[in-house]
Amino acid sequence: MNSTNIPPDIEPRRLHVACVMDGNGRWARKRGLPRTEGHTAGEEALAEIVRAAAARNVGWLTVFGFSTENWVRPRPEVRHILSLHRKIFGRVDEMRRNNASIRWIGRPFSEKGARTPVYVQRAIQKAVADTAGSNGLVVTVAFDYGGRAELARAAGRAAGAGPVDAHAISRNLYDPDLPPVDVLVRTSGETRISNFLLWQINGCRVYFTDRPWPDFDATELDRALALADTPR
Repeated sequence: MNSTNIPPDIEPRRLHVACVMDGNGRWARKRGLPRTEGHTAGEEALAEIVRAAAARNVGWLTVFGFSTENWVRPRPEVRHILSLHRKIFGRVDEMRRNNASIRWIGRPFSEKGARTPVYVQRAIQKAVADTAGSNGLVVTVAFDYGGRAELARAAGRAAGAGPVDAHAISRNLYDPDLPPVDVLVRTSGETRISNFLLWQINGCRVYFTDRPWPDFDATELDRALALADTPR
């Protein structure tokens, strides 16, 4: 990001980057590997991007880990993805080293329709608690998440507390403190939004790349950050 001509007593605005981590299966197929190997490689890529984002003073990194629609995938693949998310939420020491905290958005565990297994729930809750003292990068994993489900729930909760306006919707999102997205990253040549952060991405830049998520690296992140800095 270009920080020239910024007075020394004014810090550059910390950006919110959101990622649709697509292409794990295609990455694996191209190499003659099982789809599960692609998801494993994708988890490692996420760890690299967390480190890169922390080094670049990014404020928020929100990733689409598992959607409300992903439960229909083959059971072995779902089980593998669930195990990887337990690993993601288990990277507490690494998060602390990067002064990063972990958060989660998705269907609340106690609400009707929620499907997050108990062992993943516990991993999420422990990771959130164990990294709460960090004050740098905020890494939010969207798990059992859908943008429409989030908005429907927010509207329903807002309707019971007075007029339903933009402020009421914002207050009732899964994480009301999550700021608007500055740049949305979509990998693997896809040009869809895929029901991700439909409220928060209003007006943001979108960075498309043909690279599948396992090949997304710090250089690509820099390109996305540069796009976020262009005038609207």
